Parts: sequence; C-alpha cells; structure tokens
Amino acid sequence: MQNKTFDFEERLVQFAGECIFFCKTLPRDEVGRYYSDQILRSSGSAALNYGEAQGTTTSKDFIHKMSLVLKESRETQVALKILDYSKIGEEKKRKVLLQEAKELAAISAKMILNKKKI
Repeated sequence: MQNKTFDFEERLVQFAGECIFFCKTLPRDEVGRYYSDQILRSSGSAALNYGEAQGTTTSKDFIHKMSLVLKESRETQVALKILDYSKIGEEKKRKVLLQEAKELAAISAKMILNKKKI
C-alpha cells in the first residue's frame, strides 16, 4: 500500500489483498473471527463490484455497481474503525488500511457524482 497506484481497480485489488494479510494476524477468538470475516467479505466485494461496474452498458447500471463499491468500502472502513477503537490487530497496518478505505470510499463517491453529471 506504500506506492499508491492511479489504477482504481488495482488499488481495490491491493486493498483486498492487504486486508487478507491483516486478517490472518487477528486473534482467533470470537471477535477476531467476526471482524476478520466482515473485512474479508466487504473489501473483496468492493473490488469484485468494481470489476462488474466496468462491464456495464448504461450509466444507471454503472452508478448502481459503484454504489455497491462505495457501500462495501464504507463497511470495511467501519469494521476497521471498530478494531482501531478496540486496539485489535497490528496498529500500523490497521491505520494504513483504515486510511486506504477512506480514500477508496471518497474516490468511489466522486466517480458516482461525476457519472451523474453526464
């Protein structure tokens, strides 16, 4: 995540991959498993929905798929915020992922707004 790319799909893929690495380090107790599962689902879903958005044929379909990317990015962000508040997981990695989740959500929201202007 150190070298930020301007390819949004690649950023989403890298983010989902980094979330996998992070989740592998979480405690294997009830809390760790719960948030690990949530982060894995939502971060991966954001990347997969963006892939689907690239194949849409109408602005309406694109906006719908990008809305899912935004929703999943925000879900990941909130799960990471909860772990941050609880101080669960490696702090430096948690904060980097949290910042990237915020940026991905902001980019998604901007893409939706730009498409609505067309």
